[in-house]
Amino acid sequence: MTTVALCGAGMISLAHAAAAKALGWPVVAVASRTPARAAEVARIAGARAVTYAELPAGATMVVVATPPQCHAADAIRALDSGAAVVLEKPLCRTLHEADALVAAAARHGGQLLYAENLAYAPVVQRLIEMVPRVGPLTHLEVRAQQGLPTWGDFTSDEWGGGALFDLGVHPLAVALLVANAAGHGRPVAVRAVLRDGTGHDSDEHADVSLHYRSGFVAHVVASWQAGPEPLWDVQVAGDTGVLRAELIPATTLEFNGDDVALPQAQGELAALAQLGYVNQLRALGDDLAAGREPMMSASFGREVLQVVMAAYASAGSGNGEVALPFTGQRDLTPLQLWRRR
Repeated sequence: MTTVALCGAGMISLAHAAAAKALGWPVVAVASRTPARAAEVARIAGARAVTYAELPAGATMVVVATPPQCHAADAIRALDSGAAVVLEKPLCRTLHEADALVAAAARHGGQLLYAENLAYAPVVQRLIEMVPRVGPLTHLEVRAQQGLPTWGDFTSDEWGGGALFDLGVHPLAVALLVANAAGHGRPVAVRAVLRDGTGHDSDEHADVSLHYRSGFVAHVVASWQAGPEPLWDVQVAGDTGVLRAELIPATTLEFNGDDVALPQAQGELAALAQLGYVNQLRALGDDLAAGREPMMSASFGREVLQVVMAAYASAGSGNGEVALPFTGQRDLTPLQLWRRR
């Protein structure tokens, strides 16, 4: 049986714990930098509180949901201890760390899933399936807009980046998947405009364009300057049709203005299922059983991160195009690349 340990005990860890419960996978251990928080979440999950050093504490799978500056070390330690890993976004803070994660995952048979839950959300999967029906793409925009988080250290220098780095990886991943499904492959350049906030040095709003060899340009918006109600959506248009998906606050999909039927999750975990958390864990279990690398691999996480790095470098150098693959310094965080402006 798959058993789960939580490395980090924040809000997102509880989402993964609930998804595991929905699959009948027990959470057996919880570790946090705050022992009291570990004990609290362990009580909720029916697990025992442990230290980071004790992980995986008998679990076969470790969910790493610590701050980004800890991701690489925590994930590699869990892999080296014999556990599979679910690594929360953003993948890590630097491309140097991303390289180490990709290498570690390869050493351990690809047993690391980059936790881009939207890739496993039924609405996104159905959207991607239907992309060929719109014909050659003329427009692709993916947006994640909400208010500035009032918890956590998201705007601290230690985090490594702001709205684009933390929130923007979701719409970026969806844009990459949709454009690839339409036959455009990977982007070859990035251009970005970032807007800062007050009282910190992180970005709070990002407008990013992804440029493809075909000439097609996709657009991504990530903002902490919207709200108070969040809005996450996707708009895809082509010569023969239009797709529009709403991810938050509702979950809907339309093709040429008509509703597209989606699987309807029921019960208290419906939202987690609709946003892909349950499918994500189930898929990893299936991948491990089949001995294959997850669809959302460490390499995919690195691909998203290099787009993020190129975007911050673009914003830091007058908003010009930055070529992909990114060839800048691999030991700098997104904020460090941006502040060179």
